[in-house]
Amino acid sequence: MKTPRTKSRAEPKPRSAAKNSDQNVPYRKPALRSEAFARALIDAKACLNDSDTLITLLNEAAKKAAAVPKEPFKECWPYLQTMLRLVRAHHRGEYDEVPGNALLWIVAALSYLIDPFDLIPDATPVLGFVDDATVVEFVTDKTRQTLDAFMVWETAAI
Repeated sequence: MKTPRTKSRAEPKPRSAAKNSDQNVPYRKPALRSEAFARALIDAKACLNDSDTLITLLNEAAKKAAAVPKEPFKECWPYLQTMLRLVRAHHRGEYDEVPGNALLWIVAALSYLIDPFDLIPDATPVLGFVDDATVVEFVTDKTRQTLDAFMVWETAAI
């Protein structure tokens, strides 16, 4: 006597669902594949090797962050602010528990933020900061553990 077969195989994903999941892969986003982002990474490496350049970048990024609309950044807005504080504390020698790779990504995000001629020029109405927000979101995801650890350090230091 044969036992009835049960459905044990998972249903295959519809093609449209697979396609949509590909769109969520971070490097598929145009801002992250742009020349502007590649330039931001190169600039970040240079900044990390030159204290004066780093502080100039930090000051420009802080000024820009104070002027940009918060809406495109959504829930990453507090993390952008944390990136600024972390780089400042690191530059001052107050906080040195930043993995080098995380610091590179964070400085690259700040470099991208201040670039007026990135993928979507900042002067473009409504859309001008969408690419900046995409980069900040990507870097937040890559460095969230570092950013969270810094916030814990900040609150413990108060």
